[in-house]
Amino acid sequence: MNRVTPAGHGGPDSPAALDELDLRLLQVLELDGRAPFSRIAQVLGVSDQTVARRVRRLRGTVNLRVTGMVDDIRLGRAGWIVRLGCGPGRASRLAATLAGRADTHYVDIAAGGTEVICAITPRSRQERDDLLLERLQRTPHITTVSAHCVLHTYYGNSLRWLRKISALEPEQERALRPPAPSPGLAGEPYVPDATDLAMLELLRVDGRAGAAELQRATGRSEAAVRRRLERLRATGVLHIAVEFDHEPLGQSVEALVWLTVTPGGLDAAGRALAARPEVRFAAAVTGRTNLALSVLCRDPQQLYGFLTEQVGSLSAVRAVETVLTLRRVKALTVS
Repeated sequence: MNRVTPAGHGGPDSPAALDELDLRLLQVLELDGRAPFSRIAQVLGVSDQTVARRVRRLRGTVNLRVTGMVDDIRLGRAGWIVRLGCGPGRASRLAATLAGRADTHYVDIAAGGTEVICAITPRSRQERDDLLLERLQRTPHITTVSAHCVLHTYYGNSLRWLRKISALEPEQERALRPPAPSPGLAGEPYVPDATDLAMLELLRVDGRAGAAELQRATGRSEAAVRRRLERLRATGVLHIAVEFDHEPLGQSVEALVWLTVTPGGLDAAGRALAARPEVRFAAAVTGRTNLALSVLCRDPQQLYGFLTEQVGSLSAVRAVETVLTLRRVKALTVS
């Protein structure tokens, strides 16, 4: 496991300084973003007021957001990573247009400002075809379109990068980890109704939204929304995650790494790289580059070491392309 050293600036009272308790709180919220502050305080051995005060401060120091993520596979939807080449000076407008779509999750500007990369989950085949075959093909100034369907995720979705920082002791992590989705429920197709969709939309913006807010959004009773929330989490449709700025944690370099791997070595390579502390997302995808990674590093030297020592040691890897992320235009939540 990776031990992250926060990149604090100034003294311990500086608003930009993070300490061990901050890291523990971030990891706790990634384990269970809806954990009551009283429960967190009990396990970490601090007061409720301290937890509440630190979480409020983290919203400012690292732009902490707690969000409800939907596992689109449980809804029968396929995820795509789309790479769009564009002319000079056109990336910002294209990225802003994509960020305005409800079906995009991440939108990044990369490759010297001439490429936009987005994660997208069309809600139907018609929406997929309309975007990939019609809209993007007709959009002026797009020079290339490369669409990669996510076939298998080795790390990502409910498994998030903060789990790799080892801020919590093992017994603390066990005490705060929520129950895993029920295998029986998770295996069934899930078709959300209007109440589910209203709750999921509210939780996407605020993963800690309370029962009263969920009641107002759905018109249902408190008991009903609590049951729905429990079912959405038990089926694996919903998991609570955190979004945050990485630089205060010392991770200033973010990159996408595209690998071409032999079919026989794809699974082993995906699993091996997914276990690395630098990797926050790893998936087998369609296309000539069939393994996609999102990595976080302290600096270019650590990225170089990851590429030469970790990727370079895998004999099944035939080609590597690395693209630095310059700007994130859209994350899971609205900042």
